[in-house]
Amino acid sequence: MMKVSRVLLTAFACVAFSATSFAGGPFGIIHVGKWQGAAYTTDKGAFSHCTAAAKFDKGLALIIAENADHSWIIGAADPAWQFHDRQSVTLILTFDGQAQFEIQGAATREAVVGKLPSQAINAWRKSRLLVATANKQTLQFDLAAAGNVVPSIEYCVDKINTNGIASAGDFSNPKAKPSTAKASAKSDDEPAEKPSEPDKLVSVSGSGFVVSRNAYIVTNNHVVADCVGDIHGNLVGQAPVKLRVVSADEENDLALLQGTKKFKEKDIATIRASAVNSGDQVVAIGYPLHGLLTSDLTVTTGIISSLAGLHNDTRFLQISVPVQPGNSGGPLHDNSGNIVGVVSAKLDALRMVKATGDIPQNINFAIKTGALRDFLDNSAVPYQTADPGSEMKTADIASAARTYTMLISCTARRTERK
Repeated sequence: MMKVSRVLLTAFACVAFSATSFAGGPFGIIHVGKWQGAAYTTDKGAFSHCTAAAKFDKGLALIIAENADHSWIIGAADPAWQFHDRQSVTLILTFDGQAQFEIQGAATREAVVGKLPSQAINAWRKSRLLVATANKQTLQFDLAAAGNVVPSIEYCVDKINTNGIASAGDFSNPKAKPSTAKASAKSDDEPAEKPSEPDKLVSVSGSGFVVSRNAYIVTNNHVVADCVGDIHGNLVGQAPVKLRVVSADEENDLALLQGTKKFKEKDIATIRASAVNSGDQVVAIGYPLHGLLTSDLTVTTGIISSLAGLHNDTRFLQISVPVQPGNSGGPLHDNSGNIVGVVSAKLDALRMVKATGDIPQNINFAIKTGALRDFLDNSAVPYQTADPGSEMKTADIASAARTYTMLISCTARRTERK
């Protein structure tokens, strides 16, 4: 791995830093997961940058670097690329299907590098999937845990800027810096902050559904956002499989997971291609209150009450279908068996009682397929669509949904509140 990284570093350095000869180094070490790197100097011995690189499947590679002046560089490499040296290339970076940045990069034969905006570094820290497009070719990089390498690179740059290249060592575990500014701003009379309550590990579950033959699974972001350790998916009657989070959209409450099993086309969900109407019949399928109710999936029916959610939010459908905790992330079907939404929430009855004095009945919400399809498109995930066909019996819709509706479960960290 280090040999591969060294080749990448020198190749990228020639383009990114306009070096007339190979930069000096490596000095020290950065080793965070699959990411490895070090500090480097210019050919004249002046500190240049700290960087780390990672190799992915099919020869793909990423590199990220912070210069001595605190600007950032990113590079992507693909053996299939055939660029000319110093060729100007537009590199489009999309993080988790949402934050998108267009940068002008310079190329070697198989790689493109360019300056990374500070906003993109913030996206990098919390994203799980990077889609990089150059010359109409799209690459996907799994950024799981990649955000952890950024503090190590920053620590490397700060330490060498302060103490010189001779201070280079192991930068893999940056020391926590005391927040002196915040401490000095506090008044002596100001009460000390209460220590945070310890976190509690609890079992959580929700629902999801398979949208691709390559085992891509859609659920709500809030179902998996607090998971620690492994996430598992269960189809009815099958053993649990381990899932990984590919990308997440906190704003629209969507998450994309992936397993390893290959699915047949007939065994994945089909998304409705045309719009729905108020009053349309819908069927929700999922695993509500798993462990308290049945371990089998449950089926509930209702109608689309409105084409907008709370405060006229047009990303959502309001539905009369009864849903419970655990339905979140599950599929909402039309009467042809096509997906018309992702079940996401029920109205908070206690809050509404306090606000109105009345208990709401059957007011629940689902994310529209417009937001879902945008999310899948931005994540470069294929899916199948269809116009509504002949009406199916509810039992037949449920039978078909067994092949793609999953119980999603994990252990999550929740803060205890007194």
